[in-house]
Amino acid sequence: MQRRTAGKPRLRGFTLVELMITIVVVSILASIAVPAYTRQIRKSRRTEARTALLELASREERYLAVNNAYSNDPTALGYSAFGVAVGSGYYTLSPPTVGAGSATSAPTFSLTASPVAGKGQDLDTDCKSFTVDSTGKQTSLNSSSSDSTSICWQ
Repeated sequence: MQRRTAGKPRLRGFTLVELMITIVVVSILASIAVPAYTRQIRKSRRTEARTALLELASREERYLAVNNAYSNDPTALGYSAFGVAVGSGYYTLSPPTVGAGSATSAPTFSLTASPVAGKGQDLDTDCKSFTVDSTGKQTSLNSSSSDSTSICWQ
């Protein structure tokens, strides 16, 4: 025969130890997932900046083919202005540095993309800025102004 206890039935639920173990496991997973997610987001924004630079470089080459010189006029290259954020707004394109060339040298240009301050991408210490020049050379500098081309132009 079973004895039935008088009073309240036993409530089932989680113990404090079970809840604490769950919190610890979730914290460990979050400490791994959040930095990995942030790293991937930064890499995708870098790709966007490189793409914008290469697009501007191709516009400069088209301009050169028609006008026999490079331009630092944004409207001549199809932009409203330089120094404004491009793409999703994490990088800005600086005005091109244009060299006119001479009878013995070809015209030149240099283009740079830099992160917008306060948007999060400026915290990317590996790839602080991207540069492309008229020879097609692609370079990048990290936050200490050292060459980081091998990391950033993959």
